[in-house]
Amino acid sequence: MSSPTTAPVAPARSAAVRLARLLTAPWSRLSLLVLVLVSAGTAVLVLEPQQVLTTGVPAAFGTGLSALLFAAGYGLCTAAFVPRPLLNLAAGALFGSATGLVAAVAGTVIGAGIAFGLGRLLGQEALRPLLRGTWLKAADGQLSRHGFRSMLAVRLFPGVPFAAANYCAAVSRMGWTSFLLATAVGSVPNTAAYVLAGSTAASPTSPVFLASAGFIALSALAASVFAWRGRHRLGGN
Repeated sequence: MSSPTTAPVAPARSAAVRLARLLTAPWSRLSLLVLVLVSAGTAVLVLEPQQVLTTGVPAAFGTGLSALLFAAGYGLCTAAFVPRPLLNLAAGALFGSATGLVAAVAGTVIGAGIAFGLGRLLGQEALRPLLRGTWLKAADGQLSRHGFRSMLAVRLFPGVPFAAANYCAAVSRMGWTSFLLATAVGSVPNTAAYVLAGSTAASPTSPVFLASAGFIALSALAASVFAWRGRHRLGGN
């Protein structure tokens, strides 16, 4: 008797290969990135996880562990578009100036790293071919060739949106070390101002609070002037 015939497996394998290629294609990964970001933003609006950071962490743990948990939560929240100034103020109010600054800067680096990793893994390959304009090519070249220096300047200037800087850096060829180190160093001045303001909010007439509030106001004014001048130049062109 002849042995029973087996069903061909080649078509099934071919279909699986095609499906895998489709799911890992650049534009499929970019679509996944958009879905992740939209879901994260929606979760923040609905669940408001930042409320836990501003009210609940230090009550259950010691200061050291609370600061570590705060930094981790800070990173997740900033990656999901929670405004950093709110978290910086909370860090100062909860932990004081020194510990609050360390926790806030650590959280900033964690959040930036999450965004950079997502952008690099899911968006870079699809978006790099779109860098065709003169300005985009120049910005990409600057970030790729002078990563630390360029990102340090971006972080020191408060008018550049945190998330936008993260994903622009991810699309470039900037290295991880340059990105994270420049983020850590460049975020200190502005972060420190908010942390100090939060730590001295109970004494709004104190010199430290007035100085930090003045720095924040001047930074916001400088960012507004820069944005207005840039808008004016674009309008003129």
